[in-house]
Amino acid sequence: MKRTIAALLCGAALMLPALPPPAQATTRLATLSVRGADVSSLPKSEAFGGSWYDAWGNRRDALTILRDSGVNMIRLKVWVNPADGYNNKSRVLTMARRVKALGMGLLVDFHYSDAWADPGKQYKPAAWTSYSFTRLRQAVYDHTYDVLNGLRSQGTAADMVQVGNEISGGMLWEDGRSSNWANLSQLLISGTSAVRNVFPSAKIILHLPDGGDNGLYRWWFDNATSRGVPFDVIGFSYYPVWHGTLAAFRTNINDITARYRKPALVVETAYPFTAGNDDFLTNVVGGNEPFPGYPATPTGQTNLLRAVKDVVAAVPNGRGLGVIWWEPTWTAVRGSGWDPADPNSGNAWENQALFDFNDRALPALAELGR
Repeated sequence: MKRTIAALLCGAALMLPALPPPAQATTRLATLSVRGADVSSLPKSEAFGGSWYDAWGNRRDALTILRDSGVNMIRLKVWVNPADGYNNKSRVLTMARRVKALGMGLLVDFHYSDAWADPGKQYKPAAWTSYSFTRLRQAVYDHTYDVLNGLRSQGTAADMVQVGNEISGGMLWEDGRSSNWANLSQLLISGTSAVRNVFPSAKIILHLPDGGDNGLYRWWFDNATSRGVPFDVIGFSYYPVWHGTLAAFRTNINDITARYRKPALVVETAYPFTAGNDDFLTNVVGGNEPFPGYPATPTGQTNLLRAVKDVVAAVPNGRGLGVIWWEPTWTAVRGSGWDPADPNSGNAWENQALFDFNDRALPALAELGR
């Protein structure tokens, strides 16, 4: 049961003709330095009885399966005060200990909200709604510092930190909308300052959706750089069903990395392995071939991931860092739904996991770690 993020992953983009499936390619590009997985839902799924099996049918710890498949970076989101008590500071600290014990890197993704923050909603945490803008800036700094300092205190350093999640429209609405860059830049600088003060060597990521939209990325990062917002890595969401063709994605990532002389990381991507459904909630991506040339099958999922990896690996000057699959372990576990305020909510994402409906690792997991 993955998240019903029909709201999170909004409206399908108009698509140009797709590139041929990568299975037609005869050569493979270099191994990416970041081969990651966002497993933010995992603790809740475990608490409600989820199980995961490797490709040979052995039941094992999900993180260990990922690590042994070649995954080397784990991404965890942080909410401020979520209704269900998951994805908050204490849960992230617990997960960070597991991640580091397995020798994997840690990417912390700050949403600055009590629930999903994405292009369609960037709502303040309830406790911050009455704050003046000055106090709001301080709250961003304090919250970011507090979570990261907790990680430092227990010896589980963050290797990468996202200040905001899919913030094309800004964050902490209404104060921080991207229509008010004077405010947005100050909020971002507050967050990045906290990162630098706790983990000076951590890579700061600024993350946008719509990985095929070159105009969006140019407009947004022109504004960020002109106002002195510091960052080390440009974060992309690229979901092919919504975010344009592979050709558009390639054009954008190549242009943006050259324009700002920064490396790029796909911090979110995913694709279905089936058109089927494993719970009561309709999948957010359905259909037998939701992206032209790539059927919703285990092979189609693997080929799509390979195509995305190859685009990133081919970014000039070695500026393509890697790819992170969004929620590969979010299988259909009743109770581990998308809405933190509704324990009966389901998961509209389970057909995009990297474990099948029998909870067994799919071929795309091996491709992710390769």
